Amino acid sequence: MLRGRSLSVTSLSGLPQWEVGELPVEDLLLFEVAWEVTNKVGGIYTVIQTKARTTADEWGDNYFMIGPYFEQNMKTQVEECEPANDAVRKAMDSMNKHGCQVRFGRWLIEGSPYVVLFDIGYSAWNLDRWKGDLWEACSVGIPYHDREANDMLIFGSLTAWFLKEVTDHAEGRHVIAQFHEWQAGTGLILSRARKLPIATIFTTHATLLGRYLCAASIDFYNQLDKFNIDKEAGERQIYHRYCLERAAVHCAHVFTTVSEITAIEAEHMLKRKPDVITPNGLNVKKFSAVHEFQNLHAMYKARIQDFVRGHFYGHLDFDLEKTLFLFIAGRYEFSNKGADIFLESLSRLNFLLRVHKSDVTVVAFFIMPAKTNNFNVETLKGQAVRKQLWDIAHSVKEKFGKKLYDALLKGDIPDMSNILDRDDLTIMKRAIFSTQRQSLPPVTTHNMMDDSTDPILSTIRRIGLFNSRTDRVKVILHPEFLSSTSPLLPMDYEEFVRGCHLGVFPSYYEPWGYTPAECTVMGIPSVTTNLSGFGCFMQEHVADPTAYGIYIVDRRFRSPDDSCNQLTQFLYGFCKQSRRQRVIQRNRTERLSDLLDWRYLGRYYQHARHLTLSRAFPDKFHVEFTSPPTTEGFKYPRPSSVPPSPSGSQVSSPQSSDVEDEDEDERYDEEEEAERDRLNIKSPFSLGHVPHGKKKLHGEYKN
Repeated sequence: MLRGRSLSVTSLSGLPQWEVGELPVEDLLLFEVAWEVTNKVGGIYTVIQTKARTTADEWGDNYFMIGPYFEQNMKTQVEECEPANDAVRKAMDSMNKHGCQVRFGRWLIEGSPYVVLFDIGYSAWNLDRWKGDLWEACSVGIPYHDREANDMLIFGSLTAWFLKEVTDHAEGRHVIAQFHEWQAGTGLILSRARKLPIATIFTTHATLLGRYLCAASIDFYNQLDKFNIDKEAGERQIYHRYCLERAAVHCAHVFTTVSEITAIEAEHMLKRKPDVITPNGLNVKKFSAVHEFQNLHAMYKARIQDFVRGHFYGHLDFDLEKTLFLFIAGRYEFSNKGADIFLESLSRLNFLLRVHKSDVTVVAFFIMPAKTNNFNVETLKGQAVRKQLWDIAHSVKEKFGKKLYDALLKGDIPDMSNILDRDDLTIMKRAIFSTQRQSLPPVTTHNMMDDSTDPILSTIRRIGLFNSRTDRVKVILHPEFLSSTSPLLPMDYEEFVRGCHLGVFPSYYEPWGYTPAECTVMGIPSVTTNLSGFGCFMQEHVADPTAYGIYIVDRRFRSPDDSCNQLTQFLYGFCKQSRRQRVIQRNRTERLSDLLDWRYLGRYYQHARHLTLSRAFPDKFHVEFTSPPTTEGFKYPRPSSVPPSPSGSQVSSPQSSDVEDEDEDERYDEEEEAERDRLNIKSPFSLGHVPHGKKKLHGEYKN
């Protein structure tokens, strides 16, 4: 057994309960290897950056990250220093003496973890020799023209070399190395081929071939067991990369992935069932605003309203206080990210709102970077007109206020007809004339490079959402990342999210999904799917996700049209809520944030490390699986809200209201509801082996 007090975790899914002791970290060294250490490329950067503090708190000076060296990143993100650990220092000295360039320092993020960085270009002269080593290890050849794969081979070879030097000088300490994605997998393959005394974990955040297949609009999830994997990889000229990924998976002592849906995918694509699911978390403290998040929502919503006033000048015939802001954000993957089904649902929502003569207006933002020439002139003009009108209004207000003040001081009731003179009226009339426009408000804020073939704009033309006066749904494509320095929408992404009412992410391929998770910890309801890791996680751990503002669209077992109708009903139901009901729902959504905190999700990684030690060093470490679990004694850190379902809480459930805010003065006891709702949350820590995925139903649709 491992040393330390016993930690018991229970499961409600019928999985084995596991009991292990706390790891003796003083006798261990933990290395986390990823191409995105100090190097922002994609979502893995967010994973390792946000998890760093929790891991550093647990492991202290025995935790190290390994990544590539880039001069600009080193200057801006890393504080260089000398390693205090003898094994690491001796390993670096040995490698530097043999023609490598290894840098060491503290990554300037929360937790300040140690980082070991390898200069890839400096060691490129070894490439041919290392290609031979890889061929001898696993019979995988890398073509000379694949620059990325060649860089990964250099990185992996340096990693394996470094780990060998560390184990040679570890003086009895055991080494755990966790490798993220195929980019780091070469280091794992070579380490195992050389029989280094280390415990290895390989984590895939999405299978390489899965990304390619879904990008090609293939019926992926229904065909998982029918693909000729080698043929598909070969046709896409990634066979060598796929072989490296698969070899790393099978060489690792423990194989993990980020979600149940990705575990099913990995089992078919990589031919190994993951041992542990390690969901992605967030540093919730970074996003938490205690009880101020409702105030932050109101403040940032006002700034979005200012942008909308300028963008729709001359057509601002809708009430901004009854306008809901929806958004989708992420990489511009039209089908994978669900932009296609979102647009179709918006068209149907527009029809419903018009037919029912609703006074609610929806403004849907698409924050998806694409190639552009520059800002749209009409959009810039709109913001200039808005600012001009604001200045005029303030000028007239100052004059009006001074005259009113003077009259009141004299004890007179001012003649309102004399408060504004002819010049004031002329200025206001000119301001009104300046707001007239002959064209409709633009659907995009920038000039698109491929306007005629752009998928979003082409779909907008097909469904006819052109921001006309009769449309209750307006669409704005912002094909750039948000920035506080933008002349159009000067807001950071976090500020923008807090100001919106609903995030919509109906993804078809989303191994985890950080965007809805970020919405959740900021108290903003969101739409996700049962094909995203986040959606599966919420379905498993929350009794009624919809009640908490997590709307999960079924894109796995329904046809595309049925899924679109379901999303439309979610959006229409959200539009029918009163302001008070939305406030209650945001409170409930925010209470889910503990489910996504690394302080708790880090336990999944703890379990993976226990398991890999028991497999790599069975004579010294052992994990016991005990009898079937019970929920007795389980303590969840904070209650996470109960569903406003018809059976659960009829009175407080968000349903349509004919009178807006009619109960606004009624006191809402959040603490009482949170305590009452605690029982509706399932156990969030179903650690152990991966549960069997659902069997594909006969006739399951492509979606």
